[in-house]
Amino acid sequence: MSWKTRHRSFYYQGAPEPEELHLPPAETALLCIDVQNYGMALHDDPAERARWAPFHERMRGTVIPRLRALQDSFRANGIDVIHARIACLLEDGRDRSLSQKMPGWNNLLMPLTTEASQIVPELAPAPGEIVVTKTTDSALTGTNLRLVLGNMGIRNVIVAGIYTDQCVSSTVRSLADESFNVVLVEDCCAAGTDALHEQELAIINMIYCHVVTSAELRAIMGLA
Repeated sequence: MSWKTRHRSFYYQGAPEPEELHLPPAETALLCIDVQNYGMALHDDPAERARWAPFHERMRGTVIPRLRALQDSFRANGIDVIHARIACLLEDGRDRSLSQKMPGWNNLLMPLTTEASQIVPELAPAPGEIVVTKTTDSALTGTNLRLVLGNMGIRNVIVAGIYTDQCVSSTVRSLADESFNVVLVEDCCAAGTDALHEQELAIINMIYCHVVTSAELRAIMGLA
């Protein structure tokens, strides 16, 4: 089964297969979302550490190495790699959006200079690469990324990162609403559970983006 027939939601069960993807390098960029130290920290509570173990296994075993390899391929071919991260501009976090102030897991207070807010070393930006800092879930609405992409002539955005059902999905939807062509790399993303990851892929596929594997993307773009 190829990307054209996988991850079909109820709405798209009988839809025709999409056309081949056309991703000219000069009009395409890789956007890496929120793979930061806070998300990779292990919980002190043994029960929570066990609950999150599958996520960390996926991140260490699949997402981080494959996303790093994709970054390297884009760089080697002169294709832009862009990074987005969550971090507040004020120490007390007053500048955060409401979604990041709500009680619970999503209540993130990470000032710019904290270790938690930094991108993990394996996926760190190369010199000269654009990094946008957001206090929202969407990397588009919370930054000047829309303007930057337009100025660069980017029409196709390849999206990867965490979490599939939250900041990744929010960014994908915002990009689609602004008429960017969006491709999501499924094995370069993760949610808290594989079930959440798979559910969100079905929800956003074919309406807000096309979901592909990193191997399929390489074949489409002719990347080594």
